[in-house]
Amino acid sequence: MNTDWRVFAVGSAVFAALTAIFGKLGVSDMNSDLATFYRTIVVLVVIAAILFARHEGPLSGPIGTRGILFLVLSGIATGLSWLCYYRALQLGPVSRVAPVDKLSVVLVVILATLLLGEELNWKLGLGALLITAGTVLIAL
Repeated sequence: MNTDWRVFAVGSAVFAALTAIFGKLGVSDMNSDLATFYRTIVVLVVIAAILFARHEGPLSGPIGTRGILFLVLSGIATGLSWLCYYRALQLGPVSRVAPVDKLSVVLVVILATLLLGEELNWKLGLGALLITAGTVLIAL
């Protein structure tokens, strides 16, 4: 399958928006940590179903220890992010929480430049500054 990455990036944005709306509704009458737990179970079931349907089980390819290490670290970061996000949704308006969460885009640009050696050009830098400015305007 030779689908452009942008298709999946737009899909990610659409589903992230729905995540914020559904999450806000979901945490309205329960503990945010418990809500995160339920969400995680659903994520596991959905991804397991996709892997099963596509015949991409755990033995479908080589798995290196370095890759596993970084996936474990990514999973820990994801879990902590979700816990913080759901607590923020519980305490604040979704229209302000979600944009602040998207400051992760700016942090990714900075970390990708510093840690991965990705090029920081003027368009990327300006975009990151505009995201930051927009987030500050929304969050105030």
